[in-house]
Amino acid sequence: MTEWQWKRFDELSKHELYEILKVRQEVFVVEQNCAYVDADGLDQNAWHLTGWYQNDADGRRIAAYLRVVFPGCRYEEPSIGRVLTTAQSRGRGLGKVLMETALCNIERIYPNQAIRISAQQYLERFYHALEFSRVSEPYSEDGIPHIEMLRRCNR
Repeated sequence: MTEWQWKRFDELSKHELYEILKVRQEVFVVEQNCAYVDADGLDQNAWHLTGWYQNDADGRRIAAYLRVVFPGCRYEEPSIGRVLTTAQSRGRGLGKVLMETALCNIERIYPNQAIRISAQQYLERFYHALEFSRVSEPYSEDGIPHIEMLRRCNR
C-alpha cells in the first residue's frame, strides 16, 4: 500500500529530502544515463508529492515522486516536474495515481489556473490522457527530447 505525502520543501525532514534526492539521482542520472545538475534551485519553491511504501527489509522507501513548482518560479503557471516511479514500483499504475493526486492538490491550492509540464516526448500520450495538450515543438533538455504541455483550467 502506498502512503501519499504532500509537503513544502521546508516541511520535509532531512531523511525525506535525502530519500527524494537519492531516488531522483537513481532514475534520472543513473537509469537514464543523463549527467545533469538536479539541484536547480527550484525545490525550495515547490510542493513535493511522495508515494511511500513500507519494505520489511529496508523500512520506508519511495515508490513514486514529483514536485510542483510554485507559479511564477519557472513558468507563469504551477508546473509539474521530476515525475518518477522507481524501478521496483513500475507497472502497477502508480504513475497515473501520482499524477491524479498531484492534479487534485494543485486544483485545490491554485484554483482556476492552468498547469504546465515539460514532459519527455515519449510520454506525450500518457499526459494527454490526463488532459494536457502539447504547446511546443520538441526540444532537447539534457540530451533528452522534451515538449511543453499545458492543462487548461476548467472555469
